[in-house]
Amino acid sequence: MQLYNKIDRKVLEVQMANDDVMRITVSFYQYHKIGNPDIFRNYFYEQLEVVGALGRIYVAHEGINAQMSVPKENFDAFVEVLSGTGFLKDVRLNIAREEKEFSFVKLKIKHRAKIVADGLTDESFDVTDRGKHLKAQEFNELIADPETILIDMRNHYETEVGYFEGAIKPDVDTFRDSLPIIEELLEPHKDKNIAMYCTGGIRCEKASAWFKHQGFENVHQLEGGIIEYDRQVKEQGLENRYIGKNFVFDKRMAESIGDEVVANCHQCGEPCDTHVNCLNEACHLLFIQCGKCKEKHNGCCCKVCKDFNSLPEEEQRVLRKGIRFTQGNIYKKGRLRPKLTDQINEKLKGL
Repeated sequence: MQLYNKIDRKVLEVQMANDDVMRITVSFYQYHKIGNPDIFRNYFYEQLEVVGALGRIYVAHEGINAQMSVPKENFDAFVEVLSGTGFLKDVRLNIAREEKEFSFVKLKIKHRAKIVADGLTDESFDVTDRGKHLKAQEFNELIADPETILIDMRNHYETEVGYFEGAIKPDVDTFRDSLPIIEELLEPHKDKNIAMYCTGGIRCEKASAWFKHQGFENVHQLEGGIIEYDRQVKEQGLENRYIGKNFVFDKRMAESIGDEVVANCHQCGEPCDTHVNCLNEACHLLFIQCGKCKEKHNGCCCKVCKDFNSLPEEEQRVLRKGIRFTQGNIYKKGRLRPKLTDQINEKLKGL
Protein backbone atom coordinates (compact mmCIF):
# COMPACT_ATOMS: atom_id res chain seq x y z
CA MET A 1 0.00 0.00 0.00
CA GLN A 2 1.26 3.50 -0.88
CA LEU A 3 1.82 5.39 2.36
CA TYR A 4 1.90 8.88 0.84
CA ASN A 5 -0.61 10.82 -1.25
CA LYS A 6 1.35 12.29 -4.17
CA ILE A 7 -1.57 13.74 -6.13
CA ASP A 8 -1.29 17.48 -6.74
CA ARG A 9 -3.16 19.54 -4.15
CA LYS A 10 -5.05 21.56 -6.77
CA VAL A 11 -6.34 18.36 -8.36
CA LEU A 12 -7.48 17.13 -4.96
CA GLU A 13 -9.22 20.43 -4.24
CA VAL A 14 -11.24 20.13 -7.45
CA GLN A 15 -12.15 16.55 -6.59
CA MET A 16 -13.21 17.58 -3.11
CA ALA A 17 -15.31 20.48 -4.41
CA ASN A 18 -17.23 18.02 -6.61
CA ASP A 19 -17.60 15.47 -3.83
CA ASP A 20 -20.91 15.45 -1.94
CA VAL A 21 -19.60 13.37 0.98
CA MET A 22 -20.42 14.97 4.35
CA ARG A 23 -17.32 15.23 6.53
CA ILE A 24 -16.54 15.94 10.18
CA THR A 25 -13.49 17.95 11.22
CA VAL A 26 -11.93 16.59 14.39
CA SER A 27 -8.69 17.05 16.30
CA PHE A 28 -7.00 15.15 19.11
CA TYR A 29 -3.67 14.72 20.80
CA GLN A 30 -2.10 12.35 23.29
CA TYR A 31 1.20 12.49 25.08
CA HIS A 32 2.50 8.92 25.19
CA LYS A 33 5.91 7.33 24.73
CA ILE A 34 6.08 5.87 21.22
CA GLY A 35 9.09 3.60 20.84
CA ASN A 36 9.34 3.69 17.05
CA PRO A 37 7.45 6.62 15.51
CA ASP A 38 8.20 5.51 11.94
CA ILE A 39 6.62 2.10 12.40
CA PHE A 40 3.64 3.63 14.17
CA ARG A 41 3.33 6.27 11.46
CA ASN A 42 3.06 3.65 8.70
CA TYR A 43 0.63 1.48 10.67
CA PHE A 44 -1.59 4.47 11.46
CA TYR A 45 -1.57 5.68 7.85
CA GLU A 46 -2.88 2.32 6.65
CA GLN A 47 -5.62 2.28 9.28
CA LEU A 48 -6.81 5.81 8.54
CA GLU A 49 -6.73 5.46 4.78
CA VAL A 50 -9.20 2.57 4.99
CA VAL A 51 -11.83 4.83 6.62
CA GLY A 52 -11.22 7.70 4.19
CA ALA A 53 -9.68 10.03 6.77
CA LEU A 54 -7.77 13.11 5.64
CA GLY A 55 -5.69 15.52 7.66
CA ARG A 56 -2.33 16.48 9.10
CA ILE A 57 -0.78 14.34 11.85
CA TYR A 58 2.51 14.67 13.68
CA VAL A 59 4.00 11.63 15.39
CA ALA A 60 6.98 11.77 17.77
CA HIS A 61 8.52 9.80 20.61
CA GLU A 62 6.43 11.97 22.98
CA GLY A 63 3.04 11.21 21.35
CA ILE A 64 0.68 12.28 18.59
CA ASN A 65 -1.00 15.51 17.44
CA ALA A 66 -3.75 15.27 14.81
CA GLN A 67 -6.16 17.52 12.91
CA MET A 68 -8.44 15.50 10.66
CA SER A 69 -11.42 15.36 8.34
CA VAL A 70 -13.46 12.15 8.40
CA PRO A 71 -16.46 11.08 6.26
CA LYS A 72 -19.53 11.31 8.47
CA GLU A 73 -20.64 7.82 7.44
CA ASN A 74 -17.27 6.41 8.53
CA PHE A 75 -16.94 8.28 11.81
CA ASP A 76 -17.79 5.26 13.97
CA ALA A 77 -15.22 3.21 12.07
CA PHE A 78 -12.70 6.00 12.65
CA VAL A 79 -13.37 5.88 16.40
CA GLU A 80 -12.86 2.11 16.27
CA VAL A 81 -9.45 2.66 14.68
CA LEU A 82 -8.50 4.93 17.57
CA SER A 83 -9.92 2.51 20.16
CA GLY A 84 -7.88 -0.29 18.64
CA THR A 85 -4.70 1.75 18.85
CA GLY A 86 -3.91 1.17 22.50
CA PHE A 87 -3.02 4.56 23.95
CA LEU A 88 -5.68 6.31 21.82
CA LYS A 89 -8.59 4.42 23.34
CA ASP A 90 -11.02 6.97 24.82
CA VAL A 91 -8.85 9.89 23.67
CA ARG A 92 -10.79 13.18 23.83
CA LEU A 93 -11.95 14.30 20.38
CA ASN A 94 -12.44 17.98 19.65
CA ILE A 95 -15.15 18.09 17.00
CA ALA A 96 -15.48 21.28 14.94
CA ARG A 97 -18.63 23.33 15.40
CA GLU A 98 -18.56 24.68 11.82
CA GLU A 99 -18.16 22.90 8.50
CA LYS A 100 -18.29 25.75 6.00
CA GLU A 101 -15.98 23.99 3.57
CA PHE A 102 -13.60 21.05 3.46
CA SER A 103 -10.78 21.39 5.95
CA PHE A 104 -8.21 18.98 4.46
CA VAL A 105 -7.70 17.45 1.02
CA LYS A 106 -5.10 14.75 1.72
CA LEU A 107 -3.76 12.54 4.49
CA LYS A 108 -0.31 13.54 5.73
CA ILE A 109 1.42 11.86 8.66
CA LYS A 110 4.89 13.09 9.55
CA HIS A 111 7.51 11.93 12.03
CA ARG A 112 8.64 14.97 13.99
CA ALA A 113 11.09 15.46 16.84
CA LYS A 114 8.18 16.70 18.97
CA ILE A 115 4.44 16.99 18.41
CA VAL A 116 4.67 20.60 19.61
CA ALA A 117 8.01 22.33 19.04
CA ASP A 118 8.99 23.86 22.38
CA GLY A 119 12.75 24.39 22.35
CA LEU A 120 13.04 22.63 25.72
CA THR A 121 16.05 20.40 26.41
CA ASP A 122 15.55 19.54 30.11
CA GLU A 123 15.36 15.73 30.14
CA SER A 124 13.98 15.69 33.70
CA PHE A 125 10.83 17.50 32.51
CA ASP A 126 7.74 15.25 32.69
CA VAL A 127 5.15 16.45 30.16
CA THR A 128 2.46 14.25 31.73
CA ASP A 129 2.63 16.12 35.08
CA ARG A 130 0.40 18.88 33.77
CA GLY A 131 -1.82 21.51 35.35
CA LYS A 132 -5.39 21.04 36.53
CA HIS A 133 -7.94 20.67 33.73
CA LEU A 134 -10.93 22.98 33.96
CA LYS A 135 -14.26 22.61 32.20
CA ALA A 136 -15.94 25.70 30.74
CA GLN A 137 -17.93 26.65 33.86
CA GLU A 138 -14.93 26.15 36.15
CA PHE A 139 -12.78 28.18 33.79
CA ASN A 140 -15.31 31.02 33.75
CA GLU A 141 -15.38 31.09 37.54
CA LEU A 142 -11.60 31.11 37.88
CA ILE A 143 -10.95 33.88 35.35
CA ALA A 144 -13.71 36.01 36.93
CA ASP A 145 -11.37 36.40 39.91
CA PRO A 146 -9.30 39.56 39.28
CA GLU A 147 -6.36 37.92 41.07
CA THR A 148 -6.17 35.13 38.46
CA ILE A 149 -3.48 35.56 35.81
CA LEU A 150 -4.95 34.54 32.45
CA ILE A 151 -2.49 33.57 29.70
CA ASP A 152 -3.20 33.05 26.00
CA MET A 153 -0.72 30.38 24.84
CA ARG A 154 -1.29 31.04 21.15
CA ASN A 155 0.57 33.07 18.54
CA HIS A 156 -0.10 36.67 17.52
CA TYR A 157 -2.02 35.84 14.35
CA GLU A 158 -4.41 33.70 16.41
CA THR A 159 -5.01 36.19 19.21
CA GLU A 160 -5.54 38.98 16.69
CA VAL A 161 -8.98 37.62 15.73
CA GLY A 162 -10.20 36.35 19.11
CA TYR A 163 -9.34 36.00 22.80
CA PHE A 164 -10.66 35.87 26.36
CA GLU A 165 -11.01 39.39 27.73
CA GLY A 166 -8.26 40.25 30.20
CA ALA A 167 -5.83 37.65 28.86
CA ILE A 168 -2.13 38.33 28.51
CA LYS A 169 -1.35 37.78 24.82
CA PRO A 170 2.39 37.50 24.11
CA ASP A 171 3.22 38.94 20.69
CA VAL A 172 5.05 35.85 19.45
CA ASP A 173 5.37 33.87 16.23
CA THR A 174 5.71 30.41 17.79
CA PHE A 175 4.91 28.43 20.92
CA ARG A 176 8.59 28.04 21.74
CA ASP A 177 8.97 31.83 21.71
CA SER A 178 6.20 32.21 24.27
CA LEU A 179 7.53 29.92 27.02
CA PRO A 180 10.52 32.02 28.25
CA ILE A 181 8.54 35.26 27.92
CA ILE A 182 5.65 33.95 30.00
CA GLU A 183 7.94 32.31 32.55
CA GLU A 184 9.71 35.62 33.17
CA LEU A 185 6.37 37.41 33.40
CA LEU A 186 4.99 34.94 35.93
CA GLU A 187 8.09 34.64 38.12
CA PRO A 188 6.94 37.24 40.71
CA HIS A 189 3.49 35.61 40.94
CA LYS A 190 4.19 31.99 41.86
CA ASP A 191 1.55 32.06 44.59
CA LYS A 192 -1.30 33.19 42.32
CA ASN A 193 -3.73 31.14 40.29
CA ILE A 194 -2.59 30.83 36.69
CA ALA A 195 -5.12 29.94 33.99
CA MET A 196 -4.10 29.28 30.41
CA TYR A 197 -5.86 28.40 27.18
CA CYS A 198 -5.10 27.56 23.55
CA THR A 199 -6.95 26.20 20.50
CA GLY A 200 -7.45 22.55 21.42
CA GLY A 201 -5.45 22.10 24.61
CA ILE A 202 -2.19 20.58 23.40
CA ARG A 203 0.01 23.64 23.93
CA CYS A 204 -1.43 24.22 27.40
CA GLU A 205 -0.81 20.57 28.24
CA LYS A 206 2.89 21.06 27.70
CA ALA A 207 3.08 24.64 29.00
CA SER A 208 1.27 23.86 32.24
CA ALA A 209 3.56 20.88 32.87
CA TRP A 210 6.60 23.05 32.17
CA PHE A 211 5.53 25.79 34.55
CA LYS A 212 4.82 23.21 37.26
CA HIS A 213 8.30 21.86 36.62
CA GLN A 214 9.60 25.40 37.18
CA GLY A 215 7.93 25.62 40.59
CA PHE A 216 4.53 27.14 39.87
CA GLU A 217 1.90 25.25 41.84
CA ASN A 218 -1.49 26.77 41.01
CA VAL A 219 -1.50 26.08 37.30
CA HIS A 220 -4.79 25.50 35.48
CA GLN A 221 -5.70 24.94 31.85
CA LEU A 222 -8.87 25.02 29.80
CA GLU A 223 -9.68 21.38 29.06
CA GLY A 224 -10.00 20.80 25.33
CA GLY A 225 -9.10 24.40 24.62
CA ILE A 226 -11.35 26.95 22.94
CA ILE A 227 -12.93 24.28 20.72
CA GLU A 228 -14.27 22.30 23.67
CA TYR A 229 -15.13 25.49 25.58
CA ASP A 230 -17.38 26.58 22.71
CA ARG A 231 -19.14 23.20 22.68
CA GLN A 232 -19.80 23.23 26.42
CA VAL A 233 -20.96 26.85 26.41
CA LYS A 234 -23.52 26.18 23.69
CA GLU A 235 -24.73 22.83 25.02
CA GLN A 236 -24.98 23.95 28.66
CA GLY A 237 -26.18 27.51 28.06
CA LEU A 238 -23.17 29.04 29.83
CA GLU A 239 -21.89 32.59 29.58
CA ASN A 240 -19.50 32.92 26.66
CA ARG A 241 -16.47 34.89 27.81
CA TYR A 242 -14.58 34.42 24.55
CA ILE A 243 -14.57 37.35 22.13
CA GLY A 244 -14.36 36.89 18.35
CA LYS A 245 -13.11 33.95 16.30
CA ASN A 246 -11.01 30.92 17.10
CA PHE A 247 -8.19 30.51 14.57
CA VAL A 248 -7.86 26.89 13.41
CA PHE A 249 -5.04 25.19 11.51
CA ASP A 250 -6.90 23.91 8.49
CA LYS A 251 -8.41 25.27 5.32
CA ARG A 252 -11.32 26.88 7.22
CA MET A 253 -8.87 29.21 9.06
CA ALA A 254 -11.33 29.98 11.87
CA GLU A 255 -14.53 29.13 13.72
CA SER A 256 -16.86 31.81 15.04
CA ILE A 257 -17.19 31.74 18.83
CA GLY A 258 -18.40 35.24 19.70
CA ASP A 259 -20.18 37.68 17.39
CA GLU A 260 -17.59 40.42 17.75
CA VAL A 261 -15.11 41.41 15.04
CA VAL A 262 -11.97 42.45 16.90
CA ALA A 263 -9.46 42.67 14.03
CA ASN A 264 -8.98 44.87 10.98
CA CYS A 265 -8.13 44.34 7.35
CA HIS A 266 -4.36 44.67 6.95
CA GLN A 267 -4.80 46.59 3.72
CA CYS A 268 -7.55 49.15 4.31
CA GLY A 269 -8.00 49.05 8.10
CA GLU A 270 -11.73 48.29 8.02
CA PRO A 271 -13.13 45.85 10.63
CA CYS A 272 -12.45 42.32 9.36
CA ASP A 273 -11.31 39.01 10.83
CA THR A 274 -10.92 36.84 7.72
CA HIS A 275 -7.48 35.26 7.38
CA VAL A 276 -6.31 34.38 3.89
CA ASN A 277 -3.06 33.35 2.24
CA CYS A 278 -1.65 35.57 -0.49
CA LEU A 279 -2.50 34.02 -3.85
CA ASN A 280 1.06 34.60 -5.04
CA GLU A 281 2.41 31.08 -4.48
CA ALA A 282 5.90 32.51 -4.05
CA CYS A 283 4.63 34.55 -1.10
CA HIS A 284 1.68 32.74 0.52
CA LEU A 285 1.70 35.27 3.37
CA LEU A 286 -1.01 34.78 5.97
CA PHE A 287 -2.87 38.05 6.55
CA ILE A 288 -6.32 39.52 7.12
CA GLN A 289 -8.15 40.75 4.04
CA CYS A 290 -11.68 42.07 3.56
CA GLY A 291 -13.83 41.30 0.54
CA LYS A 292 -13.28 44.70 -1.10
CA CYS A 293 -9.50 44.42 -0.81
CA LYS A 294 -9.58 40.83 -2.04
CA GLU A 295 -11.26 42.05 -5.22
CA LYS A 296 -9.03 45.11 -5.53
CA HIS A 297 -5.77 43.18 -5.05
CA ASN A 298 -6.86 39.94 -6.73
CA GLY A 299 -6.38 38.02 -3.50
CA CYS A 300 -2.81 39.20 -3.04
CA CYS A 301 -1.23 40.97 -0.07
CA CYS A 302 0.32 43.89 -1.97
CA LYS A 303 0.83 45.42 -5.43
CA VAL A 304 4.17 43.62 -5.85
CA CYS A 305 2.49 40.23 -5.41
CA LYS A 306 -0.52 41.26 -7.51
CA ASP A 307 1.75 42.26 -10.40
CA PHE A 308 3.89 39.15 -9.98
CA ASN A 309 0.84 36.87 -9.90
CA SER A 310 -0.49 38.36 -13.15
CA LEU A 311 2.61 37.23 -15.06
CA PRO A 312 2.57 34.02 -17.14
CA GLU A 313 3.37 30.97 -15.04
CA GLU A 314 6.64 30.32 -16.88
CA GLU A 315 7.90 33.82 -16.12
CA GLN A 316 6.90 33.39 -12.48
CA ARG A 317 8.88 30.17 -12.21
CA VAL A 318 12.01 31.87 -13.54
CA LEU A 319 11.63 34.93 -11.33
CA ARG A 320 10.97 32.91 -8.16
CA LYS A 321 14.61 31.85 -8.12
CA GLY A 322 16.37 34.00 -5.57
CA ILE A 323 13.24 35.86 -4.48
CA ARG A 324 12.05 35.43 -0.91
CA PHE A 325 8.83 37.38 -0.76
CA THR A 326 8.28 36.85 2.98
CA GLN A 327 11.90 36.21 3.94
CA GLY A 328 10.88 32.79 5.25
CA ASN A 329 8.23 34.23 7.56
CA ILE A 330 4.63 33.32 6.77
CA TYR A 331 2.63 34.29 9.85
CA LYS A 332 3.41 37.97 10.23
CA LYS A 333 0.08 39.81 10.32
CA GLY A 334 1.24 41.72 7.26
CA ARG A 335 4.20 43.12 9.23
CA LEU A 336 6.60 42.57 6.37
CA ARG A 337 4.45 44.25 3.75
CA PRO A 338 5.80 47.79 4.34
CA LYS A 339 9.34 46.38 4.19
CA LEU A 340 9.36 44.52 0.88
CA THR A 341 12.92 44.24 -0.31
CA ASP A 342 14.28 46.31 -3.14
CA GLN A 343 15.36 43.00 -4.67
CA ILE A 344 11.77 42.04 -5.44
CA ASN A 345 10.93 45.41 -6.98
CA GLU A 346 14.11 45.25 -9.06
CA LYS A 347 13.20 41.81 -10.38
CA LEU A 348 9.78 43.05 -11.47
CA LYS A 349 10.92 46.39 -12.93
CA GLY A 350 10.11 46.76 -16.58
CA LEU A 351 8.06 43.57 -16.89
